[in-house]
Amino acid sequence: MATSKKEQRLRRARQTRARIALQGAVRLTVFRTNLHIYASVISGDGSKVLASASTAEKEVREQLKASGSNTAAASLIGKRIAEKAKAAGVEKVAFDRAGYQYHGRVKALAEAAREAGLQF
Repeated sequence: MATSKKEQRLRRARQTRARIALQGAVRLTVFRTNLHIYASVISGDGSKVLASASTAEKEVREQLKASGSNTAAASLIGKRIAEKAKAAGVEKVAFDRAGYQYHGRVKALAEAAREAGLQF
């Protein structure tokens, strides 16, 4: 069965999300494109986005100057999402890497969020 890379990633993401939904945990989800990286904190029932950050935001682009698709940009987004989540009253989250490998930009974002005070 020939499935595309995207379909394979989404299948892996579904498995993770099902496990997180059973726990009813607030989740920190990551989405990456070739140009940007996005992070959102989503409520336990999945109905509300509590906080979000991305390299597409104006103030972040001004801060970066270089590319929004490198590990430095990802760690900046990790810090921002942790600050925004804490402001929204969220300390503990489940990390949803959306089927992406825990490596490179995804890992940089996760580690920066941990350093900034999010627990997962």
